Amino acid sequence: MRPAPLVAAFAALSIAVAEAKQPNSGAFSRIDDLVRDAMAARQTPGAVVAVGRGPSTSPGTSDQTLYEKAFGYRATVPAEEPMTLDTVFDVASLTKVVATTTAVMTLIDDARLRLNDSVATHLPGFERYGKGGITIRHLMTHVSGLRPDVDLHPWTGYDAAIELAKDEVPTAAPGETFVYSDINYFLLGDIVSRITGQSLDAYLKARVFGPLGMTDTGFNPPKSLLPRIAPTERCAEQDAWPCKRPDAAPLRGVVHDPTARRMGGIAGHAGLFSTVRDLKIFARMLLGQGRIGTTRVLSEAAVRTMTSPQTPRGMTAVRGLGWDIDTSFSSNRGDLFPVGPSFGHTGFTGTSIWVDPTSNSYVIFLSSRLHPDGTGDVTPLRSRVATVAAAAISSVLDAGSPRRVGAEVLRDGSRATAPNPREERVGGAAAPNGVLTGIDVLIRDGFRLLRGKRVGLITNHTGLSRDGRATIDLLFKAPEVTLAALYSPEHGIRGVLDADVPAEKDQRTGLPIHSLFYKGGTGRPPAGSLDGIDTLVIDLQDIGARIYTYQLAMAYAMEEAARQKIAVVVLDRPNPINGWQIEGPITREAKAGETRNTFIAYTEMPIRHGMTMGELARLYNGERKLNVDLTVVPIENWRRDYWYDETGLAWINPSPNMRNLNQAMLYPGIGAIEYSNISVGRGTDQPFEQIGAPWIDGRRLAAALNARRLPGIRFYPIGFTPTASKYANERCEGVFMMITNRSALQPVRVGFEISSALWKLFGDKYDASNMWRLVGSEELVARIKEGEDPAAMAAQYAADESRWRQRRARYLLYR
Repeated sequence: MRPAPLVAAFAALSIAVAEAKQPNSGAFSRIDDLVRDAMAARQTPGAVVAVGRGPSTSPGTSDQTLYEKAFGYRATVPAEEPMTLDTVFDVASLTKVVATTTAVMTLIDDARLRLNDSVATHLPGFERYGKGGITIRHLMTHVSGLRPDVDLHPWTGYDAAIELAKDEVPTAAPGETFVYSDINYFLLGDIVSRITGQSLDAYLKARVFGPLGMTDTGFNPPKSLLPRIAPTERCAEQDAWPCKRPDAAPLRGVVHDPTARRMGGIAGHAGLFSTVRDLKIFARMLLGQGRIGTTRVLSEAAVRTMTSPQTPRGMTAVRGLGWDIDTSFSSNRGDLFPVGPSFGHTGFTGTSIWVDPTSNSYVIFLSSRLHPDGTGDVTPLRSRVATVAAAAISSVLDAGSPRRVGAEVLRDGSRATAPNPREERVGGAAAPNGVLTGIDVLIRDGFRLLRGKRVGLITNHTGLSRDGRATIDLLFKAPEVTLAALYSPEHGIRGVLDADVPAEKDQRTGLPIHSLFYKGGTGRPPAGSLDGIDTLVIDLQDIGARIYTYQLAMAYAMEEAARQKIAVVVLDRPNPINGWQIEGPITREAKAGETRNTFIAYTEMPIRHGMTMGELARLYNGERKLNVDLTVVPIENWRRDYWYDETGLAWINPSPNMRNLNQAMLYPGIGAIEYSNISVGRGTDQPFEQIGAPWIDGRRLAAALNARRLPGIRFYPIGFTPTASKYANERCEGVFMMITNRSALQPVRVGFEISSALWKLFGDKYDASNMWRLVGSEELVARIKEGEDPAAMAAQYAADESRWRQRRARYLLYR
C-alpha cells in the first residue's frame, strides 16, 4: 500500500525534478537544499525556481537560463501530482505588477492616462468623503490613504466592489503614509477597463501577453489548463473564506483571493494565473527596457519610471509605480541584491519575482504554499533563494558580457553610482517603535499642559505609564500640578470589582475617590465633586467596543465638565483590537423615557467602533455639540492597523473578566449577546472565549457553528462550571472559540451566529428577550427568532458600518 500523500510528499521528500540544460547549475546547488528543507518543514508541497539573465544589448538575444527546477508536488490531495515546469500558478498579488501596472503604463505611453489624473476623473462618484485629491500615482504607490481591502461582509459582483470603494473614507490624506492596499489596484484595473472599453484580461492579452508570447497567462484560465494548475486551499464553495474543510476539494483554476473571487475572477489586485516560462519572458522584457527582440510593449521611459522610487521624499517605504523597491514587503530581495536599482513583488499564494538590472538578472519563485490546508509559509525560503541566486550569478556571468551597471536612485530622488551610499537600509519587517501613550507623552513634556492646574483624574488600574508607574502617583508628584480628586469608573479604581463601586479614599495619596458607577447613580460625577477643579483628566484603557462602559463614563464626565466650564484632557491609549476594523449595527435612537445608557452607548455607533478614547472624545464633543474645552494628548508611534500585542505595551486586564487580547477580540460579539440566558464564561479562567449553559449540547452546537465556516474562527465542544455570575456552580456545556485568523474574524457576526444556532437548536430553552439592550436593536433580535440567516443580517448592517466610517472620519487622529 502507498503511504499517505503528505507522508510521501514530506517525509520521503520524493522530488520530481525537471531541469533545463543548465551548464552552470552547480553554482546554484544550495537552492536545492533550501527547497528540500522547506518541503520537509511542510512550508510548501513543492516549488518551481528559475534564475536567468535578460537579453544583451543585441536585439533578438535569447534568454540565458542559469538555473531552473521543479520540486515536489503541485497537488497532494485528492491525489499526488508531481510539480512540473509547465505548472500554472495563481500568482496572487503579482497581478498588481505583471498585469495592472503594465496595463496602466501602456496607457501612459499612449497619453490616454496621466499619473497626476484624479481618480474621480475616470471614476465619477469616487470623490466623495474627501477622496477628490487621490491620483493615479497615489494608487500605484500605495499612498492613497485607502484601507488594505474592503470589508468582506456578504456582497457579490464586480460593480459592488467598485461601489464599496467609492464609499471608502480615507484613513490618511493622500501622499502621507504607505498602506499596501488591494483597493488601490482593483480601482486601477477598473480604470483601465473604462478607458479601453475592454476587460482588463482582454486588453492585456491583446496589448501585452499576446505580443510577448505569454500563452499561459491570463485570468479565469480555461478548462484545458486545469490539469496543469496548482490548486490552493480546500474550499466547499467559492465564497467561503477561509475556505478550509476536510471533505472539500481545493480551489483549482479559481482565484484564491476572496475579493477578486467575488468580482468574478478579473481584478486589478489578484486573479492572474501564469507559469515560470511566461514570467521569464516578462522579466526579460523588463531587463530589455520594455522590449524583447523586435517586440516592444513599453517604452524605455515607462520601465525606467515605474521601477524607480516614486513614493514621497522622506517616506520610509520606497516603492516604484506598482513595483516594490525597499519596504517591509521586500524580503524576497534577499540580502545581496542591491537596494535601489533592483525591484520585485510577492504574491500571497507563495509567488515572487525579483529583477536586478545591475547584474541583468532575475529570480522567479513559484509555489502554492497554501495547499492543501492554508498553513504553509515560504517567506523565509524566498529570501534565502534570492540570496543564494545573487551570490551565484556573479560566478557564472560570461567574461565577455559585462554587467549592466546603472545609476542607483536614492530615497530623495537623486542618483549616485554604485555602491549605494545610503547609510540607512530598511529591508524586511522592522519592529515598530515603542508606542507612547498619552501619559508617556505628558511625562516626556514635563507635564507642561497641566502646570498651574487643579486637576481631577478619572482613571483606574489601567492608567499606567510605559514603565509601570500609576498615573495617579505621577500627577500627584508632578511639579506645579495639584491633583485634588479621583473618579472611579466601573470595576473600581483598582479594576477588581464586579459590582457597585463605593466612594472611598485612595490609600497612597489620601485623595477622595468619587464613584461613577453605583446603584441609583447616573454614571456622572456626583454633585459637588467637581467643585474647585479646573481641569478634568481622563486616562482609561478602552477595549474597542461600544458596550464597554469606560467610554460612556468619559462622555458623561465631559457633559458635566462642559456645564461647569471645566477643561477636559484625555490621555489617549491604543484601541487594543486595532483602529480600522468596524462591525455591527448602529444603536437606534432612544425612545421616550429611555436613556442611552440602556444600550451602553452614548451616541449612535456600531458595536466595534474602531476608535481610541481620544478620538471618541473628539467625536462626542463635535457630534453631540458638548462645547467642552477638550485637549487630547495623542499616542505616539501607533498606527490604526496595530493590535495591542504590536504596541510593546504590557497587557493590563481592563476589567476582571478581560484577561487577554483573544478575549478582547471576541468581546464585541460575545459581550453583545450576554444578556441572553447563557454563561459567557464569567467565573471561569477564560471568559468570553467560551459560552455555555446547562441546557446546551456542546457537540451539536460546535458542529452547527463549524458548518457555517465562519472566517477566522473554529469551535469545539467544552464543559465548564462557573464559580460566579450566571449558572454559578452549575455544570455547563457549550463551545470554546479558537481564533485562527484575527484579521478575518468578524466577532459581531460570530455573536449573532451563536445566538441564531442556539435559537434553532434549543429554542424552547433559549431566552434572548433582553439581548437587544446590548445589541442596540430589537429588530435584529426579532430576525434571529424568525430564523433569518445571520449572513443576511450582516449584509444589512454593512450600510450602518459605512455611515459610521463616514461620520467618524473627521475626528480621527491616527493613520
